[in-house]
Amino acid sequence: MKEALDDMGQAVKIYKALGEPTRLKIALLLANESNLCFTAIGEKLESVAGSTLSHHLKQLTDSGLIDFRKSGSYIHYSVNREIAEKFAPYLLA
Repeated sequence: MKEALDDMGQAVKIYKALGEPTRLKIALLLANESNLCFTAIGEKLESVAGSTLSHHLKQLTDSGLIDFRKSGSYIHYSVNREIAEKFAPYLLA
């Protein structure tokens, strides 16, 4: 029962995050190209300001859909495939 409630809570966070068009674009981009740094994501999205991109990435990482790892002064982002398969399999199609 508790696991079902936890899943429901995570699903709500993920669907709220993906309900915003720019965050959906980021998730789709990272599903196709993993381990992108902040700058590379910004370049591929073009019209998104740095502070806005940072906010979107935080929402996606807080939901558990996007993972990040630090490498020196860079942070690389990628889709958490296990979570995506469970809650948003269309990202991986």
